[in-house]
Amino acid sequence: MTAQRTYVVDARTATPHFPGIGRYVTGLLPALAAQLAPGERLAILCMDDAQIAELQIYMKSWPSTTYFVAPDSPFSLGQQRSVPRLLRRMPAPAVYHSPYYLMPYRPGIPAVATIHDLIPLLYPQTVSLRARLLFRIAVRLALRAAARVIAGAEASRRDLVRILGVDPARVAVTPYAADPNFHPRPPAEIERVRRRFALPDEYILYFGSNKPHKNLVTLVEAYATMAAETGARLVIAGYWDAAHPESQRCAEALGLGERVRFLGPVNETDAPALYSGATCFVFPSRYEGFGLPVLEAMACGAAVACSNTSSLPEVGGDAALYFDPEDVAAIARTLHALVADPGPRQAAAQKGLEQARRFSWSRTATQTLEVYRSLVD
Repeated sequence: MTAQRTYVVDARTATPHFPGIGRYVTGLLPALAAQLAPGERLAILCMDDAQIAELQIYMKSWPSTTYFVAPDSPFSLGQQRSVPRLLRRMPAPAVYHSPYYLMPYRPGIPAVATIHDLIPLLYPQTVSLRARLLFRIAVRLALRAAARVIAGAEASRRDLVRILGVDPARVAVTPYAADPNFHPRPPAEIERVRRRFALPDEYILYFGSNKPHKNLVTLVEAYATMAAETGARLVIAGYWDAAHPESQRCAEALGLGERVRFLGPVNETDAPALYSGATCFVFPSRYEGFGLPVLEAMACGAAVACSNTSSLPEVGGDAALYFDPEDVAAIARTLHALVADPGPRQAAAQKGLEQARRFSWSRTATQTLEVYRSLVD
């Protein structure tokens, strides 16, 4: 008879405040549930009943999945007591997996931590002194607590080894994937979203947060140098932190007016059509632990131009057009090449569809389960 074991995944960060981590969690969970072996169960920690209801949208009614409320925020010191206490009350908890570095550092069972990136250490100028100190302490505590560490890309794994001295044998690379909902959308759906946001026929799309390392000021400056040569507008969409209005101010200072649109957050139902309708997609980030929007754009049939840094060449493969994120002229040239000529644009879009198919949450879940099982077998 197979002994029962429960893998506990902490989903409290699956909120709009953590757009990248949230997509990781909602992509991984249903794929994990689909691959559980006999005797294995999945327990999901949520902040409250409302979050449970939201997560169940992504989950099917898997019989081996249960939900538990852990009301202390990952930012709360209270989780250091409440989460381990909750784990002790669960049936046969075998592994605890946190997708965030703020986690209970003595969970009482073998722990796995996903460390998505080291931005506060690599780009300290992009965060406050307090945030840098908190990250430095918290990420080291997470690495000490975790028996195994997960990274989304080889570049991120190398950073963990090089900067924090993590034993390479402890780090598993499990590349992420686009949700199946991201695929090319029909013209009628694209037109509906175009009307909803009052978008022009041609637009260059950026989708992501406005955090400083996303490099949006440089993108706006690059667009300004080519704006007079194209009818395509620049559309910036995604989670908006009011603490970082620099790109909006830059657009105003350069007199770009309605040529640059800031949409703010876009819901999951509209995002695929927004990608599909774009003339091209641009991602000028200085550093990414993975860069999921690049994959989502490719899966939706958009030609992609992105930075040649960190993990992005792993994600984009030979399908993306690359540029130095600090080179305004290079960004402008790359975008102009895609906007002005349908030949390279269509070729890049076709390669992107093929590249996106190389990634799947099913594969990510298989690799993640291997990490869990390595701690209990």
